[in-house]
Amino acid sequence: MPQYDNTIEGETRRVHIREVGPRDGFQNEPETIPTADKIRLINALGRAGLKRIEVASFVRPDVLPQLADGVEVLRGIDLPDDVARQVLIPNSRGLDNALRQREYFDEATLFVSASQTHNRKNINRTVEETMEEVRRMGKRVVDEGLRFCAVVATSFGCPYEGKVPPERVLDLAEQFAEAGAMEIGFGDTTGMCNPAYASRFFAAAIERLPGIEVTAHFHNTRGQGLANAYAAFEAGCHSFESSFGELGGCPVPKGSTGNIATEDLVSMFHEMGVDTGLDLGRVIEAALDAQATLGRKLSSHSIVAGPVAWSPRDRGRSLPC
Repeated sequence: MPQYDNTIEGETRRVHIREVGPRDGFQNEPETIPTADKIRLINALGRAGLKRIEVASFVRPDVLPQLADGVEVLRGIDLPDDVARQVLIPNSRGLDNALRQREYFDEATLFVSASQTHNRKNINRTVEETMEEVRRMGKRVVDEGLRFCAVVATSFGCPYEGKVPPERVLDLAEQFAEAGAMEIGFGDTTGMCNPAYASRFFAAAIERLPGIEVTAHFHNTRGQGLANAYAAFEAGCHSFESSFGELGGCPVPKGSTGNIATEDLVSMFHEMGVDTGLDLGRVIEAALDAQATLGRKLSSHSIVAGPVAWSPRDRGRSLPC
């Protein structure tokens, strides 16, 4: 398995940001976004410099009708060759359906909740049942030459069970690694994390998972998303997931909204002198396009304020009103 280096050497500091809005964001919208609009927005994100985009889900269409056109989206997008297309897969049946479209994506994400109650409400299985299936699915994903990514949801707290022991979360992460996962993301599914805990947790996760890309997925439900991302970064985490326009959330429970906005995360890192490889102005333009498409004001700060004027990367870029 390729080894992931969680250190930053020399004067150059860089983070990797994966865009999850086209899946995690769109699935939480009350209406269904037209396929053509989804394709246009994803293409715009690819032009902003993102190298990994979560494009679709193979969850049953009756469960998430907002993503029922996933195959059409995968076939319709036109991304640069160096942009990896990722899909979310809930179970073996979803994997069967996904592999019929194997030529259209590069990475597959499998997931579990650290909370038994959330896992049952989300996918109607126990954690143990899910992980037993993950072991079988992971082998198939790896055998197909796909990058196997994993997500542990409710890593920082559960709205039904309260505190989730970090040892339980890290044990699940190790099981994913044993099943072949190259990357493991830890999801603050309903925005229950805080910066002090994020710092301790990611330091422990990086130590427990050598050679694995450790990824932070924070929600801004209670306004602490960027602070948590900064704390994770300072603890050594350099891989993040975010959603343009601050779209997203979790269908279970209702009201669990608010991934951190990609443009706000990028702006923060650029002002800290940390390279993201992204064109902030273009990310903001994509978020503004999403706002116009949805016909409502989105909650990202950067789509209102724009880039900080003295940033060399963004100086002189004009943004549409």
